[in-house]
Amino acid sequence: MSDLLRSDFRAMQLRHLDEAERHVAEGERHIAEQEERIVGLARLGHDLAEAKKLLENFYECQVLHIQHRNRIRRELERQVA
Repeated sequence: MSDLLRSDFRAMQLRHLDEAERHVAEGERHIAEQEERIVGLARLGHDLAEAKKLLENFYECQVLHIQHRNRIRRELERQVA
């Protein structure tokens, strides 16, 4: 691969890493907000089943976001090595 293509590929991966980092941060925010909602709903005596299902979905998505971010990081590290 030419140096120019390699440079373009790295720039693309860095953009993908930025996006993946944003997804992880947004996921953390969604989880924290949902946990707070659940506490509030519980305090008011509401049924928590749907709220807890949504929180579980957020946890599962967060695992995927972190795995994706980590794959991009590993690929970038391999390029430097």
